[in-house]
Amino acid sequence: MDVHNQSKNDKLKPANLRGKMKMTSLFEKIFPKNANNDYKGHKLAAYVFLLLAAIGTVRSCIHFLAPDGGAGTIAGMDLSVAGSAGIIFGFSLWGSSQLLYAIIQLVVFFRYRTLIPFMYILMLCETAMRMFIGHIKPVHFAHTPPGEILNHVMIPLTIIMLALSLWHKEQHK
Repeated sequence: MDVHNQSKNDKLKPANLRGKMKMTSLFEKIFPKNANNDYKGHKLAAYVFLLLAAIGTVRSCIHFLAPDGGAGTIAGMDLSVAGSAGIIFGFSLWGSSQLLYAIIQLVVFFRYRTLIPFMYILMLCETAMRMFIGHIKPVHFAHTPPGEILNHVMIPLTIIMLALSLWHKEQHK
């Protein structure tokens, strides 16, 4: 059945059935039955996803490998206080988990692109949770860390890229 005839058939279905089909379709776009490279979303969303994975890889390596985990040199935390070794340890651990997440993102981009919408949802949730934790458990920094500034960019960016990743070309022909 071609797309033109399918849209005629959709018009013949009751409105509530069309709504359920669209909701099911959205669910299947976010949680595909088969993870593969048959990505149908907007190309921009895929390439921005790759760029964010590359940035995440670099960011994670800095936290993971820097002598202070980036806590003092990047975030501007005072590491002359008692317990600074624990702060550095925490930043380094965070870098190791960020690296694993970046590797998963790269695997998704190169092998399982149908999971890109799901990964944008994870990115959105992770950023929102970091912002929430920063709000309820504030920490004093010598200056605003780059991550805090980028959080305010990531929220709208991931929402827009999520929408583009869900926007399949054949829906709008």
